[in-house]
Amino acid sequence: MDEKQERINQKYNQYVKEVTPTHNLWWNMAKAFVTGGIICAIGQFILNTCESYGLDKQVSGSWCSLILVLLSVILTGLNLYPSIANWGGAGALVPITGFANGVAAPAIEFQKEGQIFGIGCKIFTIAGPVILYGIFSSWVVGLIYWIGKVWGWF
Repeated sequence: MDEKQERINQKYNQYVKEVTPTHNLWWNMAKAFVTGGIICAIGQFILNTCESYGLDKQVSGSWCSLILVLLSVILTGLNLYPSIANWGGAGALVPITGFANGVAAPAIEFQKEGQIFGIGCKIFTIAGPVILYGIFSSWVVGLIYWIGKVWGWF
C-alpha cells in the first residue's frame, strides 16, 4: 500500500508540474512597460492635441482622462481590453484605463440580469472598494488637515 501511495504521489506531482504555468518575470515586466508606455503615449498625444487647440493644461488633462476612459470602456465593450490586459499585465491595469475597465467589465457581464440587479449591483464589484478607500482616506486626511488648521499646525 505504501508503494502504491508513493506512485500516486509521483503521478500527482508530475501532473501538477505539467499544468502549473511558468512565468518569465523579465518578459512580463517588459510587456507591462510597453503596454503602459503605449497608453501613456496615447495620453500624451491627446494632451498635445488639446493644447494645440488652445486649451490650457488643466482642461487638456481633463479631456485626456475623459478620452482614455472612453477608449477603455469602448475596448472593454468590444471585448478587446481583456486581451490587452492579459498580454500587458499591470501595464494595462494600473493606469486610469484599467480602472475604467474594472468598472465597465462587470456592467457588461451582468447586463443580462437587468438594470437594477445586474448592472446596478455588480458595476462596482471591482471598483467599489477602491472608490470607498479613496473617499474614506481623503475624508481622514481632510479631517487631520482641518484639525491642524484649527490648532495652528498648518
